[in-house]
Amino acid sequence: MQSNLHQRFLLQVESGLLPTLFVAMIMVVVIVSISHAEDQVAGHWEGQINVPIQPLSIKVDLSIKDNNWSGTIDIPTQGAKGLPLSNIYIEETDDNISVKFVIRGVPGNPTFAGHLNDDIISGKFTQGGATFDFKLSPDIIVEPARPQEPKPPFPYKIEEIAFKNVTINLAGTLTLPLGDGPFPAVLLISGSGLQDRDQTLFGHKPFWVIADYLTRAGIAVLRVDDPGIGKSTPHPEPPTTADFATDVEAGVDFLKEDNRISSVGLIGHSEGGAVAAIVASRSEDINFIVLMAAPGVLGAELLRKQNERIFDAMGLAKEHKQALLTLLDQLFTTLASDMADDELRQQIGVIVRKQFEANGVPITQQDETQVQAAVEQVLNPWMRYFLAFNPEPVLKKVKVPVLALNGELDVQVDAEQNLTGIVTALEQGGNRNVTAHRLPKHNHLFQRATTGLVNEYATIEETISPKVLKLIRDWVLSVTQ
Repeated sequence: MQSNLHQRFLLQVESGLLPTLFVAMIMVVVIVSISHAEDQVAGHWEGQINVPIQPLSIKVDLSIKDNNWSGTIDIPTQGAKGLPLSNIYIEETDDNISVKFVIRGVPGNPTFAGHLNDDIISGKFTQGGATFDFKLSPDIIVEPARPQEPKPPFPYKIEEIAFKNVTINLAGTLTLPLGDGPFPAVLLISGSGLQDRDQTLFGHKPFWVIADYLTRAGIAVLRVDDPGIGKSTPHPEPPTTADFATDVEAGVDFLKEDNRISSVGLIGHSEGGAVAAIVASRSEDINFIVLMAAPGVLGAELLRKQNERIFDAMGLAKEHKQALLTLLDQLFTTLASDMADDELRQQIGVIVRKQFEANGVPITQQDETQVQAAVEQVLNPWMRYFLAFNPEPVLKKVKVPVLALNGELDVQVDAEQNLTGIVTALEQGGNRNVTAHRLPKHNHLFQRATTGLVNEYATIEETISPKVLKLIRDWVLSVTQ
């Protein structure tokens, strides 16, 4: 779901599989210098690894002193900046300069090997038997503009706040309209994966844009760093969706104690929508909820559909697609079984190896460390909880007004599948104040898009569609005034 559900699932062939393998890259470097090559290789380089679905942009700075190379790498879409480089190998022949680096400390022995020609370093990046093209240039790549990002002066109050959920310290920002109030308020809930209070993704800050827009309209907004990021402390044990719901309840309590607040609603994106539904189903302090690309079906069903849509958008051959979906079904069945932990771990390992093989990495070339990392990812408490989470009984208990939104191009949370599930469950539970919109040409982040695939997120200048902002604002005002 954002970089969200899909990014936790290493067995998927999409932005949740391959880009995750490169998180926290620590690039390589070492020790051979040739004077002619020094002038051409040393300096700033920008480009990308052409990973399917979501090419990874990288920025590399190389320098040499006393015949020793050093440098750093940035991976903007993964929030990595200034990671150290070591072990660069450079060799000059009569007609070209070879450049090679190996990423230290990352499973799969990630290796860059290329040549410098006409001020371009290009070649192959390999990891765990998978191979992708890469290209680096000394040209500065202009980052896409983010015209919606709020800029001062702001016609409202901005307060840094903090509260606790038992032993967890949570920190965020409360934006309040000018005046004494009281004002309706919303608490923003991010999707899966650690995200800061602005929900910073791919250079966008959707929650900051939403907060600014709604507060200008007279609605107070609380946005909070997820536990374990920014100024919020982590959960003592690996958390699940259920644990995130208790964090939100602590935020609701914080808002209810503020006499400037008249009513409290929740706006949840992706997994955050599931959290919003859980809280609203059991709390009398919630007055309304907005579900943005929220789950409406069993987690395993959602993830299967997610993969199917992404495979279709990628143009995968029918046989390849079916092989991957069959393995996914086997994985879900295995996880739902009651087999002993050792046997479960072994069976999942078998499925992981088969999936790597289906994606073109022969068994003999698979990195065992990488395989085991994928097994652990699948077995983490969050994944197991989400796969078994069924929103239907939760939604049936939600009696407050609900606005449900999905983009038709959303390949992560399918609009038809999940909006239908949400509306059906709410109506079966007797909720008659339900508004649902399926938005043409909108993706999972509610940007106006072309394909809906993750590789578009960073290239689109728009952070969130003005139509979506207006829909949320007008609806919230309609149910609170």
